[in-house]
Amino acid sequence: MKKYLTISFFLICALFSNAQKTNQNLDRPKLVVGIVVDQMRWDYLYRFYERYGDDGFKRLLSDGFSCENTMLNYIPTYTAIGHSSIYTGSVPSIHGIAGNDFIRQSTGKWVYCSQDDSAAAVGIPDCKAGKMSPKNLQTTTITDELKLATNFRSKVVGVAIKDRGSILPAGHAADAAYWYNGESGKWITSTFYRNNLPEWLQKFNAQEFPSKKYLKNDWNTLYPLETYVQSADSIKYEKKFNGQKTPFPVKLANLSKKEKNNLIALTPFGNTMTLDVAKLALENEQLGADEITDFLAISLSSTDYIGHDFGINSPKIEDCYLRLDRDLADFLKFLDEKIGEGNYTLFLSADHACAHNAEFLQDHNIPAGIFNDSAILSNLNIYLKNIYQKDSIVSTLNNYQVNFDYKIIKEIPHEELIKNCIEFLEKENSIQYVVEQKNATQSSVPQAVKERIINGYNREFSGEIQIIVKPAYYHDKKTEGCTHGTWNAHDSHIPLLFFGKNIPAGSTNREVYMTDIAPTLAALLKIQMPNGCIGKPIEEIFDDNK
Repeated sequence: MKKYLTISFFLICALFSNAQKTNQNLDRPKLVVGIVVDQMRWDYLYRFYERYGDDGFKRLLSDGFSCENTMLNYIPTYTAIGHSSIYTGSVPSIHGIAGNDFIRQSTGKWVYCSQDDSAAAVGIPDCKAGKMSPKNLQTTTITDELKLATNFRSKVVGVAIKDRGSILPAGHAADAAYWYNGESGKWITSTFYRNNLPEWLQKFNAQEFPSKKYLKNDWNTLYPLETYVQSADSIKYEKKFNGQKTPFPVKLANLSKKEKNNLIALTPFGNTMTLDVAKLALENEQLGADEITDFLAISLSSTDYIGHDFGINSPKIEDCYLRLDRDLADFLKFLDEKIGEGNYTLFLSADHACAHNAEFLQDHNIPAGIFNDSAILSNLNIYLKNIYQKDSIVSTLNNYQVNFDYKIIKEIPHEELIKNCIEFLEKENSIQYVVEQKNATQSSVPQAVKERIINGYNREFSGEIQIIVKPAYYHDKKTEGCTHGTWNAHDSHIPLLFFGKNIPAGSTNREVYMTDIAPTLAALLKIQMPNGCIGKPIEEIFDDNK
């Protein structure tokens, strides 16, 4: 009997040893960390470079691999699409996330990208903000594929202020996705993932950190304001903060708790809070604690809120990135200590970039302007009513697309209606091209623009006509703040940095695409790429690894 037990013991040891050798041969990191900096333009890496410390962005640039010419290859360029495209390696035509919100063409009903009416909030009762899941995403993500490759032994967690910034990257098979609810000042999740909030996050919420820690003091500049030479020190181009135009210092200390809870995303301290929650998730969910690769998907949302309201030429956006640089340095140090330097692989990118404020450009004699979609929609419907004697034929120009009300137009000759819409819109000063989506291949537009139209068109969720505005034009009613959504470089040129285990120091100026991130990770991890992936691995990373 002892003989058989001894043989069994050695067999088990041999099997365990072989399993360890197999994992070593795969040479996977213990943890993959994805960081998406919402609305980060590529040039922010260098615009503020001289003021960055050595251990944040500069460390990623010097010790990691930078893809200097990374582009979005679809339109429109919005948050939900960007996060989905990074993690699926795909485009709206395939993965189905056609905007932050979009219209289901068969019913005419609005759909929010991560909306799931069958889910319920976890962390606060009866909250619409918790009725969320990734169910509208129609393909797998790289995080899903990691789960499949390890027979669901890998752990995957998403963290972001925005629900869509957490949910869509974490994927369908995630262990958890956590996001912030400004009304309550609490981090929450949904029943899609679990039925109760983990104890560590309950403790974090109970301490009321947004009001008692992060916004305890006013927001002042890290350095003397006069040294912010990369910015236009004028609040002329900024939207109001909490109801009024706000120069530095931004008064936070005297705000009410409710105001602070809602406004933290509009300060750099929203990013600090997000990374603090990510650290707690890593520790308490035991990410990277064994040899089975885990994935932590982080999205930093405050950069987007600050950019939208204050514009990319404001000292507020410069100060935001200088503070983010410090936060990243602290987070990298945390990973070195908890996971071990050389045991994790990290990438940093963005979901989209952003245009300059139109009035700011005009004041410097640079062509720019506003695409007033609400006024154009009204005029278009008046024009169509004169022809067809029907009101509100076009329901919206959301996502720079013409969406029809199909209940109204069912008796109108369709091709004639398309032709009349295009002819009207082509006369608008702010518009450069108008393209019928299903016939985009036949349109007389540059190939680069044509490809983006085709990739962005999803017949279930996209409008039938795509509007291409002139460079430096964007949809809005006023010229305060700024936004994004177009194909142009100011909206589509993003940073892409790889860092850590199996990543060589170097860079490439070859044009690569957002959709190349997921297949590159798949190749590094030696797992299957997502099932809707159209991207390709970035070969230079592997060439330098030989």
